[in-house]
Amino acid sequence: MALAGCPDSFLHHPYYQDKVKQTPRSQQDPAGPGLPAQSDRLANHQEDDVDLEALVNDMNASLESLYSACSMQSDTVPLLQNGQHARSQPRASGPPRSVQPQVSPRQRVQRSQPVHILAVRRLQEEDQQFRTSSLPAIPNPFPELCGPGSPPVLTPGSLPPSQAAAKQDVKVFSEDGTSKVVEILADMTARDLCQLLVYKSHCVDDNSWTLVEHHPHLGLERCLEDHELVVQVESTMASESKFLFRKNYAKYEFFKNPMNFFPEQMVTWCQQSNGSQTQLLQNFLNSSSCPEIQGFLHVKELGKKSWKKLYVCLRRSGLYCSTKGTSKEPRHLQLLADLEDSNIFSLIAGRKQYNAPTDHGLCIKPNKVRNETKELRLLCAEDEQTRTCWMTAFRLLKYGMLLYQNYRIPQQRKALLSPFSTPVRSVSENSLVAMDFSGQTGRVIENPAEAQSAALEEGHAWRKRSTRMNILGSQSPLHPSTLSTVIHRTQHWFHGRISREESHRIIKQQGLVDGLFLLRDSQSNPKAFVLTLCHHQKIKNFQILPCEDDGQTFFSLDDGNTKFSDLIQLVDFYQLNKGVLPCKLKHHCIRVAL
Repeated sequence: MALAGCPDSFLHHPYYQDKVKQTPRSQQDPAGPGLPAQSDRLANHQEDDVDLEALVNDMNASLESLYSACSMQSDTVPLLQNGQHARSQPRASGPPRSVQPQVSPRQRVQRSQPVHILAVRRLQEEDQQFRTSSLPAIPNPFPELCGPGSPPVLTPGSLPPSQAAAKQDVKVFSEDGTSKVVEILADMTARDLCQLLVYKSHCVDDNSWTLVEHHPHLGLERCLEDHELVVQVESTMASESKFLFRKNYAKYEFFKNPMNFFPEQMVTWCQQSNGSQTQLLQNFLNSSSCPEIQGFLHVKELGKKSWKKLYVCLRRSGLYCSTKGTSKEPRHLQLLADLEDSNIFSLIAGRKQYNAPTDHGLCIKPNKVRNETKELRLLCAEDEQTRTCWMTAFRLLKYGMLLYQNYRIPQQRKALLSPFSTPVRSVSENSLVAMDFSGQTGRVIENPAEAQSAALEEGHAWRKRSTRMNILGSQSPLHPSTLSTVIHRTQHWFHGRISREESHRIIKQQGLVDGLFLLRDSQSNPKAFVLTLCHHQKIKNFQILPCEDDGQTFFSLDDGNTKFSDLIQLVDFYQLNKGVLPCKLKHHCIRVAL
């Protein structure tokens, strides 16, 4: 018949089964009594399809051994193709069907049930538990990965929250009072956070940015080393403390010129030294050497308000003071502070808060101290150079080669950059030269006198252009009387109306290096300005006075000998030429809003 080749799913269709029920016996079985009924053939055909396609190809010879273990469950119910049991199906009305023939054990094994397989799996698990029970109990380090329902492959949510990458929010302040909350990882260093803030604030990355640990209630602050972990440092800070984002040009200046940081009378060695800069740094970086920094310091007694001037020496083992003059015999030395679990800070307002004898105070603070001032070891030096020597020696003796590695990392990165990807550098870092573009090709002006005349000529040409524009009509935005008094306020090196003390404080905070400068309004003369410059770790002030020539206003540092139309030209000129200044302008103090 045509139904012989139809799929088995069509035989189970309700519409076809209804037609079979309504068909008379003669039409269903035209073959006669001698042949098996068509319903029996269909049932056998259905069983054959199940045995051949669904079971025989999936089962192997090992299932024969399972039949003996599962033969006791003889009342199993065979499954249809859709996986449902046949016991719930109602018996169809009509003539009774012929009884299906007995199935051989071989066929019954081939039609194995999922219940049998699950039972065998359960026996295997019990066997495995029995085997492992005889072994010694070993704690499982990863119980969440070895459960019966856990996959062997790690999923994103399989790890516990404690093993995930820990993140923490850190609030960083800038010099102008603005702040930014940054989400950082637990292993982020101070250098990484500075680079992240430089990127977010669109600053120029010249490797001079630093993170400052500021304690206003204690009057202390220090610059974090580049390798220190920010989260670890924050855990030792009080709630009133905060991080500052600031420039520090003197962070690694002692590697460039160590002789300016360590006076000869303050340094002693355990072995003979030739006194060169290379030998000086090697003695500090070599852990086997024993350099010492010695000198007189004002020491504040613990728990008292009084200060004493004592002879102090700094070694790798700690800071000691002599109880008998300048003697350094072991019986006369008394330990003041340890270097391991402490950090060195500079005093912000030592005179006001601690009644310090000078403004050049420093403090050795243990890491466990947060708000208490009783355990702070407060010291005072006579001048800024002496304080810088003590603080630099403390850093070198504590960290050693780590500081040198931090100093070399930016230089190695620059060396690895290709010549086509020039690193972004600050204008003050570049070697600026005077150029002459009057001809077809530009040339470098090497003669300082010619460079000065070229700058003056350029300034006169700019004034002539602005004067011609003013003749045409109303006042031009380029009018010298308005532009020359306003244009400098857009520059980072101009800090507006700040006092002399504030300008000195900013210079000290951003590093006492040669050429560090800023410009501000004069307090004594409202029409004048002041250039604050650092040279040889000393801060000097130079007044910029206005002068008139042919009805035009100029600015000069040398009583009118060298005139400039605005402060920008003046700064550009003294970045190229020293002139009357002790050194060229190299770095400018900057405040960045986060």
